[in-house]
Amino acid sequence: MLDDLRARLRGDGALVAGVLSGTSADGIDVGLVRVRARGSDLELGPVVAFETSPFEPTLRARVRAVLDGAPCGLRESALLSRDLGRAFGDAARTLADRTGVVVDLVGSHGQTVWHHDGRAADGKATLQLGDGDHVAESSGCTTVSDFRQRDVAAGGEGAPLSALADPVIFARVPRPCAVLNLGGMGNLTVLRERAEDVLAFDTGPANSLLDGLARRFLHAPCDRDGGSAARGRVDEGWVAELLSHPFFATPVPRSTGRDTFGEPYVDAVVERARARGLLEHGPDDVLASATAFVAATVAQSLARFVNPRAERLVVAGGGVHNRALMLALYERCGIPVGSSAAAGVDPDARESLLFAVLAAACVLEIPLSHPGATGAPRGRCLGKISLGGTPPDRLGTRPGSGAGSRGA
Repeated sequence: MLDDLRARLRGDGALVAGVLSGTSADGIDVGLVRVRARGSDLELGPVVAFETSPFEPTLRARVRAVLDGAPCGLRESALLSRDLGRAFGDAARTLADRTGVVVDLVGSHGQTVWHHDGRAADGKATLQLGDGDHVAESSGCTTVSDFRQRDVAAGGEGAPLSALADPVIFARVPRPCAVLNLGGMGNLTVLRERAEDVLAFDTGPANSLLDGLARRFLHAPCDRDGGSAARGRVDEGWVAELLSHPFFATPVPRSTGRDTFGEPYVDAVVERARARGLLEHGPDDVLASATAFVAATVAQSLARFVNPRAERLVVAGGGVHNRALMLALYERCGIPVGSSAAAGVDPDARESLLFAVLAAACVLEIPLSHPGATGAPRGRCLGKISLGGTPPDRLGTRPGSGAGSRGA
């Protein structure tokens, strides 16, 4: 089975589904893309299809509760990992069936429910739910999952993994540049002329903070288009106060997550805003200042850690749709800022492409670990392989059966 898959990857390419739910937990992202191997290098074809499918409401409530810090016992952890695995597999299979293609391989990141911030006395650890065996059974495809564990086991941060695939995804973007992903957390990949000189690290909270404030004050899942932030005035003193958090003094490589910048952090930010009187005229000043703070974490990171400086900032992730945030990035970073769409990469699909690349590399036994990305030494292949099994209602849909096709 793996020999056939490797032959496809080394030949005309294999159709790979990258699947994930990010720290914003707003749905399941699925991207379908053809991946080809040329020696130890990987190439991406055009994206065949991409969509974000909403969680089933009960499952979403369970995920949201865990991310917001609700107690989660062993039984619920086991059930949630099973149900998320099924949901990820179903999402990949549904998009493939609707598109009229047959997927060869799934790369499933899972749902991060805990990630260290590098400061804990008991060391680094990370946990993603969404068992790969259940993904394989639900999708009918060989699946690679659990990418972060080997990186952590080898001494790395386990994040951001984006730098391990961004040289492939952004192969045509002029160097030097910085690629910023604005999900629940922000992370930067710095691409230079030589692929081996890659650098990556987390910048701090992004949508985890802005969406948390929107839920509290706007009774909405997000500050759509940054409308509230655009109407407000920035309190620069408060921005400086937020930047005094110990994380921002941490050297790279570094990573963080909702255990540091989750709901309790948002609660603390709200209380500090009240103490400064920022709520006297409504929430707009709070959203404006928090948006400026997120941009300031990126600008500060670029200034401290990126030398020589990046010539442009390419932005992907949900935050790219926040106009106020994009403007704040332009004003504070001092370099051109634009959506990854201008570089030919759908900003919403970028992370699904990441896990498609990592899955193909795992199957081909291509080591991608890099000290500049996560701190892990070179030579590690990331991910665990679950061999595929065709679900009963999909039997006979493989090529030669008269149904399905392999896509472009």
